[in-house]
Amino acid sequence: MVSVVQNVAIDCADAYELARFWSKVTGRPLHPEDRPGERETQVLLAEGPVLHFNQVPEAKTIKNRIHLCLRPETSRDQEVDRLLGLGATFVADHRNPDGSGWAILADPEGNEFCVLRSESDRAAMHS
Repeated sequence: MVSVVQNVAIDCADAYELARFWSKVTGRPLHPEDRPGERETQVLLAEGPVLHFNQVPEAKTIKNRIHLCLRPETSRDQEVDRLLGLGATFVADHRNPDGSGWAILADPEGNEFCVLRSESDRAAMHS
C-alpha cells in the first residue's frame, strides 16, 4: 500500500488572495466554490495535487522548509519578469553566465519559490 499526495498546503494570511496570485502564476482556476474571505481555497492544477491555501493567524517568520519549483513554458528570464509583474518579489539570483541555474522569488506573502530553466532554455545549452 502507498499514500497519494492529495494537496500541497500553504499557510497564509489571506487564503483567497494568495490563491488568486497562484492561479495567475499557474494559469489554472480556483475551485469553483471558493469566494473572497474564505479561510481555505484551492488552485486546481492540471496534473498532480492541488494547491491548498489555509488561512492562519500567525505570520511567516522563517525560510520555507518546502517550496514549489516552476518550469516555465517561456524562457526562465521572461517568466521571472512576468511573475514580478504579478506581485512576486525577487529574493536571490542563482542564474549562471552559461544559462544554467535558477531564480528565487517570493509570493505576496513571502513564500519562496524557484523559477527553473524552461525546456527550450535547457535545449539551447546543449545545442
